[in-house]
Amino acid sequence: MKFIRSIFQRCFLFTAVLFTTGYSHAQKKYTADWTSLDARPVPQWFKDAKLGIFIHWGVYSVPAWAPVGKEYATYSKYSEWYWNRLVTDSSNVGKAFRQYHNAAYGPNTKYQDFAPAFKAELFDPAQWAEVMKQSGAKYVVLTSKHHDGFTLWPSAQSWNWNAVDVGPHRDLAGELSAAVKAKGLHMGLYYSLYEWFNPLYKTDVNKYVSDHMIPQMKDLVQRYEPEIIWPDGEWEHASATWKSTEFLAWLYNESSVRNSVVVNDRWGKETRGKHGGYYTTEYDIVHNEDATKKKFDHPWEECRGIGGSFGYNRNENLADYETSDALIHMLIQKVSRGGNLLLDIGPAADGTIPVIMQQRLADLGAWLKTNGEAIYGTTAADMEPGDGVYFTRKGKDVFVFITKPQGSTLEITLPDAPAKVAWLGSDKKIAYTYRKGKCVVRGLDVHPNLPNGGYGWVMKLSGGK
Repeated sequence: MKFIRSIFQRCFLFTAVLFTTGYSHAQKKYTADWTSLDARPVPQWFKDAKLGIFIHWGVYSVPAWAPVGKEYATYSKYSEWYWNRLVTDSSNVGKAFRQYHNAAYGPNTKYQDFAPAFKAELFDPAQWAEVMKQSGAKYVVLTSKHHDGFTLWPSAQSWNWNAVDVGPHRDLAGELSAAVKAKGLHMGLYYSLYEWFNPLYKTDVNKYVSDHMIPQMKDLVQRYEPEIIWPDGEWEHASATWKSTEFLAWLYNESSVRNSVVVNDRWGKETRGKHGGYYTTEYDIVHNEDATKKKFDHPWEECRGIGGSFGYNRNENLADYETSDALIHMLIQKVSRGGNLLLDIGPAADGTIPVIMQQRLADLGAWLKTNGEAIYGTTAADMEPGDGVYFTRKGKDVFVFITKPQGSTLEITLPDAPAKVAWLGSDKKIAYTYRKGKCVVRGLDVHPNLPNGGYGWVMKLSGGK
């Protein structure tokens, strides 16, 4: 009997260990194909978060230059593409980059020569994390490696081309990850699948994927446990070449973040808007939601910079930056259509966040302190937006965003009479009537004098029935 009891206890203990660690075979339910992987729901925390901060920071932050002006297309203004434009672009865009480079640094200066000057000597991860927290963002995505292949962590696959071996001599990704998580925010990592000038990528893409890319991505997950994996640079090959489904099956089944991790749709030249996790737009030029329908039923996210570039561009002036009210209106628009906004900042090479970017984020945060109830945890309301009027819903409550003067009245179609109508952040009374599915709100002509000025004010229609 003692022997049988001992065997039973050991089996029970072994089963309990498997259950608590989460590595039981029963939990490995996703297979390496898009039908299985696409069936995984996007974790709710991402749907509720609504606002994230993107960070483009690397060797390209040293020259920190790209052309500006209406004559240049959006992609032409990305300073993080400096190396590629300098070497391979024969268009007028590439000519502009080379003219600037030769005048500023001389034709014999190579992009690689900028790496030692990427010192990040003023980088304070705790201060960065506080800026993100005060912006009202709920998650942060850092470029761990852009298309130039330079990594912000000590990657074994990028020997002497990473932030620990050269430049700052610091694990920038690790330090920021710890600081962001300490503030209670979700931390994510951007990762470029391809590298412009990596010899292995150019000569043997399959070996590059197996020996360089996949080990790097798994290293990022195992080291820092990010809750977002944000791939990019997928457009040169199909997802089968990138072995995307194999990596995602590992991520969803075996990694320590398998239950909370979120991914986007950039896993192969055929996957955007079709496969992966949430869908990504970019400066409203990648499967622009405005050109298709009012809102996406699938989770999605718009990413863009405060200016015209993701990386810091010293060539930009005040007119090249979005105003605070424009950014708030942008957030309202995306959230009202069921999406998130991933707003990018481009820190300087010394590790400082340009003050104008800090100011824009502070304004966002101040507005969200009053009006965040209408943003976080909401869904798109099945209501037709108007000119300067947007809607979100949370349970039985409807939120009405007003971003332009509406005169003295506004008519809102509602199936039931609201129990209460009130401004967020104000005790000012609202006069309204309800009859036959129409709620008519009066007295809007005086509301612009209330707190938050022209940024956009929010009315809450509390559910009745």
